[in-house]
Amino acid sequence: MSSTFKYRFRSPFGGLAADLTAECASPGPGEEFFLQVDRQVRLALPQGINWRDAAWLSFGLAVHAPGLVAGHPQGVLVRVVSFDFPLAHFRSEVAALAMDGWLRQEFDLHDRGLRAVFDKERESYGFHWGDCAELF
Repeated sequence: MSSTFKYRFRSPFGGLAADLTAECASPGPGEEFFLQVDRQVRLALPQGINWRDAAWLSFGLAVHAPGLVAGHPQGVLVRVVSFDFPLAHFRSEVAALAMDGWLRQEFDLHDRGLRAVFDKERESYGFHWGDCAELF
């Protein structure tokens, strides 16, 4: 059964927002297309998703791969049902933050330090990736 995580970050410019609806399943022999994020962690995406959003969703999942495998040694498939966002309040990096939030909500995984910040001097958003290197 799928569930939705609503990522929200407020700033003087309004903020960033995205809704991620996903579900978890055991990997099977089906012919469903998926990305291999880790040895036992797979990601299935909806058709037509932007490549940057796919990359950042994968990054958000990869950050939690060790914790997922520890709880699911047989492997896990995260199937993204939908990924919605208002164009005025979105950057592709938000996909990683939405995936991070969904995974922590669903699996009670610990916070890995993924964050959005607003730099008042530059009037722009920045992102912190915990102990992980930035994807791009």
